[in-house]
Amino acid sequence: MLKCPILICKFLGIILMLLSGCLNATTPDKSVNSLHAIKGRQAPKTFVYECSSTFAFVARIEDNSAWLFLPHKTLTLPQIPSGSGAKFSDGMVIFWTKGDTALLENNGTSYRNCINNLAKAIWEHAKLNGTDFRAVGNEPGWYLEIRNGDKIVFISDYGTSRYEFVAPEPLTDQQKRKTTYQTVADGNNLTVVLEGRQCRDSMSGEYFATTVSVKLDQKKYQGCGRALH
Repeated sequence: MLKCPILICKFLGIILMLLSGCLNATTPDKSVNSLHAIKGRQAPKTFVYECSSTFAFVARIEDNSAWLFLPHKTLTLPQIPSGSGAKFSDGMVIFWTKGDTALLENNGTSYRNCINNLAKAIWEHAKLNGTDFRAVGNEPGWYLEIRNGDKIVFISDYGTSRYEFVAPEPLTDQQKRKTTYQTVADGNNLTVVLEGRQCRDSMSGEYFATTVSVKLDQKKYQGCGRALH
């Protein structure tokens, strides 16, 4: 395997993690806003638009329609012609987006200059893709997604290494507030331990409810995570 200077690897790795952290456009190895078509259709995209300090909403765009998860209701809007960007409307609600900005007109109220929060969109995209639990860690950057009864995906080394395992039935110790997954695939052994104690991400400073330990073969990783469902 080719080696590169540590600083260059980290710089490239951070870029890869920003893309692969959003992995989730249909499968965990697609970026959140991937432009690749799947079977002739554009891959789903997920956004968390923050329009003001008090109003934000989640938008999921797929198959020429937009799902809007508003504070008190969920809407599906068909796409309509637009001179630029993408516009969706059912005749009463209008949602227009271009890049990471959006406009929403709903019940006579107009929300302009809504900006996508990429960090939050990554987690929402994983949730809408069916991920039950997600964790992240640093040095080197990694993340893990668990779909109970389906699979565990572990992305390490700043997004350059990907491992997929069948998700086993977890072992749970309610008294210790600990859940353990142990699985094997392609000669790799994975152990994931979730502990119900507060964890602070060393890079973002964000607090999570769960401390996560990952052991892939002989290498150990520490991080934080949360349940998405």
